[in-house]
Amino acid sequence: MNGGDKVAEVLQKQGVRFLFTLCGGHISPILVSAKARGIRVVDVRHEVTAVFAADAVGRLTGVPGVAAVTAGPGATNTITAVKNAQMAQSPVVVLGGATATMLRGRGSLQDIDQMALMAPHVKWATRVTRVRRLVPVLEEAFRIAREGVPGPVFVECPVDLLYPADLVRGWYGAKTGDKPKGAGDALVQAYIRWHLRRLFGGTEGVTASDPRPVAAPEPDPALVEEAAGFLNRAERPVLVIGSQATLTTAGVGDLAASVRALGVPVYLSGMARGLLGPSHALQMRHKRKEALREADLVILAGTPNDFRLDYGRQVSRRAVLVSANRSSRDLTKNRRPTVGVLGAPELFLRELAGRLRPREVWTGWVTALRGRDGQREQEI
Repeated sequence: MNGGDKVAEVLQKQGVRFLFTLCGGHISPILVSAKARGIRVVDVRHEVTAVFAADAVGRLTGVPGVAAVTAGPGATNTITAVKNAQMAQSPVVVLGGATATMLRGRGSLQDIDQMALMAPHVKWATRVTRVRRLVPVLEEAFRIAREGVPGPVFVECPVDLLYPADLVRGWYGAKTGDKPKGAGDALVQAYIRWHLRRLFGGTEGVTASDPRPVAAPEPDPALVEEAAGFLNRAERPVLVIGSQATLTTAGVGDLAASVRALGVPVYLSGMARGLLGPSHALQMRHKRKEALREADLVILAGTPNDFRLDYGRQVSRRAVLVSANRSSRDLTKNRRPTVGVLGAPELFLRELAGRLRPREVWTGWVTALRGRDGQREQEI
């Protein structure tokens, strides 16, 4: 077993079905071992595509999507897609090849400071320096990618951790096999032997374990109750649901049921599109700006007040604004809500629906919005 197989073992345990890549020598053992374990290796034409594909898998399945890219230009080519995953809050694990541990910073092939490159764009960037650390570090990477506000992580895996130990010792043996020519040469050879023992030592019994469950952050019940009170008094409520509400992929059906139970007219954006099917009576598609300006209560579920809502200006200042978001930063971006609920928006809507029933007074409001929607369809 080599380090590449250790990596593949973790991927298999984590439920990874696809590994996206552009093949490179630094990462080949990962690809070989993944394929041997039944993980489909998808070789693309550009590394940015590998991470975009991993992002899509993460969004659709809830299991972090995985891309493996080679050192140097392989890593630099991913940046646009990594940044996209960060902004979209998608769970993604990027495995980056790297030069041998003893050659970092010495001008070896495709050796650049990948950690400095990746750090601003990921939740966590780390470098593995010993074979026995591959399993626990990767398991931690999967956990971090999923917990709280999901996002991409980067794990740098040097080439000498991934290939078989005997082969790597052969590489280094070219430096240590000859009789030392002096005290300095002898010291270098002794250091290399020590480095190899450290590199491969302690791997016995290190195996991948089943993934630990990562629970969606629960909203504060008191804040849910406060929001329910405002909604119960509202006459023209509007609900806006964004991608973040669909991060718990297994709970999307429950989310749709909660929206139907609330009876509030809803606008769907991002990955939430399609949540209620093609023609549900509560789903509005057009004239959202006008509806938000006329509403006396607006609920933002997993949607920040960014450019899509004109930085919060689309919501009337007279309206009660309720926002539920996993991100404390997005919760108050550009506008502070009347009730700000830090937690998973899908759980917030589920608990809110459990406290309320649709009100008759909303019927006329829903009918008016539907009429406006139909008129716009005819114009189109």
